[in-house]
Amino acid sequence: MDIASYIDHTLLKPAITYIEIKKICEEAVQYGFAAVCVPPTLARQAGDYLTGSSVSLATVIGFPLGYSVTGAKTAEIEQAIADQVDELDIVINLVHLKNGQWPLLEKEMKELSSIAHGHGKLVKVIIESGLLTDEEIIRCCEMYSGLGADFLKTSTGYAEKGASIEAVRLMKNHLPDAVKIKASGGIRDYDFAQQLILAGASRLGCSASVAIVKGALSAKNA
Repeated sequence: MDIASYIDHTLLKPAITYIEIKKICEEAVQYGFAAVCVPPTLARQAGDYLTGSSVSLATVIGFPLGYSVTGAKTAEIEQAIADQVDELDIVINLVHLKNGQWPLLEKEMKELSSIAHGHGKLVKVIIESGLLTDEEIIRCCEMYSGLGADFLKTSTGYAEKGASIEAVRLMKNHLPDAVKIKASGGIRDYDFAQQLILAGASRLGCSASVAIVKGALSAKNA
C-alpha cells in the first residue's frame, strides 16, 4: 500500500504563515501526496508552489461550520475556480440537517455541485459524521450520492469527534462504488490511517502526513 497516494496534506489551522504553505507544498511533492488542502485565501499561493507537479490543489468551502448561506458558499466556489483549485471540500449545513430540512440540503448541494462540476472540479461533501446518528449518515449517503458527489468526507477536524472506523464502514456499505470516501479528523499515525483505508477510505485528510508516511516505512522495515 502506497499510503502517501491516499493523503490530502492539510493545513487548515487559524493562523498560517506563508512559510508553512511553502513547506507543505514541498512535502507533498517530495512524498507524492494526492493533494494539498489549504484555506481559500491561500489557494493561489499554494498553486504556484505546486506548478509542474502531479499534486492536486484542494480548498474548503463553508468551512468549518457549514452554516454560511448558499450565496456565500457559491462565491467561495467561484473564487476557488478562479484560483485554479482542483478539488472542493464543501461543508454541509448541519443546522438544516438537525432540523430535518433535507430539501434545503439537497437544493444547496445541487446548486454548488453544478457550478463545481461545470468547471471540472472534484466535489467532496463534508457531512461531519461524528455529530450524526447512523440513520443520518445513511441518509446523507443516499442523498449526496444521488447528487453526484465525488467523495463523502467524514469530518472537518473541528467537531468533537473526527474520523472513525465505524463511520467509514457505514458509509462504504451505503455508497455506490462511484462515490469515494475521504476520512479526516484526528488521523495522526500510520496504524489508524491503514485501518481507515481497509475500512473503505480512498482519501485521508491529514496534517500529520509526513509522520504517517514515516510510520509506514518503519512498519515495512520492521
